[in-house]
Amino acid sequence: MASRISSVYFTVRITGNWQWTHSGETGRSDPAVPAREHLRRQAAEILGRYSVLDLAAAHDAVNSCLAQCGCPTPGLEASGTAELSVTASDRALAEEHARRQQAADLEHGEELHRLAHLQQVLADPDLRRVWWMAQFPDRFNDLEALAQALKGLPAPQAAQDDNLRGDIRRFTDDLVTTLHTPQQRDVFVQALVQTLRALGHHDLATAAALHPRPHAPGSTPA
Repeated sequence: MASRISSVYFTVRITGNWQWTHSGETGRSDPAVPAREHLRRQAAEILGRYSVLDLAAAHDAVNSCLAQCGCPTPGLEASGTAELSVTASDRALAEEHARRQQAADLEHGEELHRLAHLQQVLADPDLRRVWWMAQFPDRFNDLEALAQALKGLPAPQAAQDDNLRGDIRRFTDDLVTTLHTPQQRDVFVQALVQTLRALGHHDLATAAALHPRPHAPGSTPA
């Protein structure tokens, strides 16, 4: 029976049991044919989800299914057990497929990393200018057209930081941007110190309290 990889197979032996649920059904045609077909179909459906490299998991799953296989036709109950094995050639094929899949995943990850880095460069006007000058030193006049085409391009973290850490980072950046006077900064640091102490981060609270603060023009440093 085919595994998750259609060209790689499990070797399967099914021992089945079947019976009519009502005594009046016993005179009907031989129940073995629909029962066997039902057991094979159920086993094939389960095994198609597994790699032959996961033999134990496939064995448990298929036997759990066959133990309560149900009714292939009205009035007929069927159940069974399966013994699984894998030939050396099928195992070798599965291992080769796994190696190729891993290589493809690594290549895909590297490509995503490269594209994220390029997006980071293109989203930043200063980095974009330097990158363009390095890549196309004889086409500097075309930079403006590129800038227009990339207008609104977000930095990678803007799209990927959809979590609590990203929310806190963006909120903190916005908050710090709005602090213009030494008094505002003092209030912010005091609130930060109290929050860190409440959370049990005493070392961070001490570091924040001791962090040097800017002074207003003309004032005497403390």
